[in-house]
Order: sequence, then C-alpha cells, then structure tokens
Amino acid sequence: MSTDKLNVKLNRFAQIAQLGEIIFHAKDLANLWQIKSQNTLHTALSRYVKKGLLFRIYRGFYAIKPIENIDSYLLGIRSLHAYAYISTETILAKAGIISQVIDKITFISSKSTKFKIGNNWYISRKLADKFLFNPAGINEKNGIMFACYERAVADMLYFNPKFHFDGNKLINWNKVKKIQKQIGYFNF
Repeated sequence: MSTDKLNVKLNRFAQIAQLGEIIFHAKDLANLWQIKSQNTLHTALSRYVKKGLLFRIYRGFYAIKPIENIDSYLLGIRSLHAYAYISTETILAKAGIISQVIDKITFISSKSTKFKIGNNWYISRKLADKFLFNPAGINEKNGIMFACYERAVADMLYFNPKFHFDGNKLINWNKVKKIQKQIGYFNF
C-alpha cells in the first residue's frame, strides 16, 4: 500500500475516532470523508469490512464494533436515523407497570416501523412532531433518550386510550396528567 493511501485510511479512522461514535450510516461517512462518488464510498466501505476495520450491520449501516458488543438501545436508535426515545412497553415493563414479557424494544419517533438487528427486535411508533419534540418527561442517559415512566404511560394512552396497566396502583396519575397537559395530548 502506498504511503498516500495509508495516510488517507488513517485519516479517515482518526476522523471517526474524533466523533466518539461507534455506529454510522454510509451517508454520514460520505459526508465526514467528503466522498461524493457512491462507487468510491462503496469500495472503501467494502474494503474496510473485509479487513475487519468496520462491521456491516446492514446495507448502508456500519459500526466499529461487532453488533453483539453494541448497546441494543443505541443500535435501535441509530438505526432509525432520526430523533427517537425509548418509551411505552419497554419503560412500563422495567417499572413493573405491565407484567408481560416484552421481547421488543419500543421507541417513539417520526417513523412507524418494525425491524430486527442481530437478536434484537424493535418497534417504533410514529408521533407527530409537535408532541415528539416536547421534552416533558424525557431524560438522557449515555446519549440515549428515555421516557420517565409517567411519560411512557402518557404516550401509551395517546396511542391506546384503553390500554390496561397491570400495576395501576404504581402510577402517579397526577404526574401523568401534568405531563399529558405539558405535551398537549389533551388538545388533539
């Protein structure tokens, strides 16, 4: 390998390291590396995957670690490639408010979709932007947005007003109503 090609490759991975991210869409890498040609980008990514420098999650989606070494929440959020937060069944099960075994990670985003990556199943419920971007009851942890359980209850009631909560007595209904009002769920 020529010195120029080695320098380009080292520079590209130095740029990735500076971002502090481990998951990328091909278009993000094209922008970062200022590659305009799809063929050049595809060739570079294919070579990096073959050499074990990048791991292909699926077409157009890559990581610097194997998927089994990536947080499943982060993997799902980055796959959506849009603002999203974890809510509804995932949060409610963790809080003991629903007792069913939840085998899918549930998101709220601007997309309605179901997908699988590795051994993880995901569901994303579409929420109108005027509600989605309201920060009431949303907390960030390690770069991932999570609904508090009261926000998750409010979200669930928005999507299914007749939803049954097993742990009904565990719910702070005053706080749920306050969050519903802050978000504007009563005004639709």
